[in-house]
Amino acid sequence: MWLVAGCLTERPRPAPPTLALSLNKTTVRSRSSPAPDTLVVTVRAEDADGIDSVWVQLSPGPPLGADGLFDPVFEGPFRLIVPSGLGTGTFLPVTVQARDVSGFRSERDTSVTVGP
Repeated sequence: MWLVAGCLTERPRPAPPTLALSLNKTTVRSRSSPAPDTLVVTVRAEDADGIDSVWVQLSPGPPLGADGLFDPVFEGPFRLIVPSGLGTGTFLPVTVQARDVSGFRSERDTSVTVGP
């Protein structure tokens, strides 16, 4: 009887981290002087097993990563430099990824536009 009752109880299933992001602006400038423009992406990743790592990428640039220190919640800003030489109206993809300690990954994406 105990064996049957044990199979009927709810238990948490492994799942990828929940992921949320916010941008400080949706239009950026592509310039080299006086200083390159920056985009701030604030990320919140949650997972009961713990967050292993988080990455943010403003294409075509390289990803910027942070260690989650196995905490169940990671929250913080990433400051990304906007590349120079891009034309007005260019869409730049923004990708955020998180991995938990079990190896499950989640991803969210959005974009910003190069303005005048």
